[in-house]
Amino acid sequence: MKLTRSALALLAIAAGALAQQQPQTPPTPDKTVANLFKYINDKVLEMARDFPEDKYNFKPKPEVRSFGDVIVHIASGNAFAAKRGAGDTKANWDEIEPKGYTTKAQIVALMQKSVDDANATFNKWTPAMFEKSIQPWMSVVQHSSEHYGQLVVYYRLNGLVPPESRPKK
Repeated sequence: MKLTRSALALLAIAAGALAQQQPQTPPTPDKTVANLFKYINDKVLEMARDFPEDKYNFKPKPEVRSFGDVIVHIASGNAFAAKRGAGDTKANWDEIEPKGYTTKAQIVALMQKSVDDANATFNKWTPAMFEKSIQPWMSVVQHSSEHYGQLVVYYRLNGLVPPESRPKK
């Protein structure tokens, strides 16, 4: 009986190891880009909602954007992706004017709308379209990721812990 249990245990361990060694099918370009696009937008939205309203005008130096202005700038990228992704080849990265968004509620709503609009366009893309090009989506993911890092610094300069760095419950 001991031999049988030991053999079964060894077989289970070997099967598990073998399963881990089997090559897994990598995600398709559309799934990869969708995951990245969702990931970064979720992180930025979480920060926009989380950062204290009284610090939305914080700038590390006078010549750089405030926290709120950075969120508006990221929303501009999503607006561009929505236009370009919908086939508007003449769409430019038209900067949304931050002066039109003066409260945290307005800025969060703008960011949410930009994500919703971009996702609506994104969801119309077929896997074949992603096989041809992953633009404008990857440009916006890269751009938003750079600014995500900037926002992390704004948190730290204010003595705050960014949501992603907090202990998980």
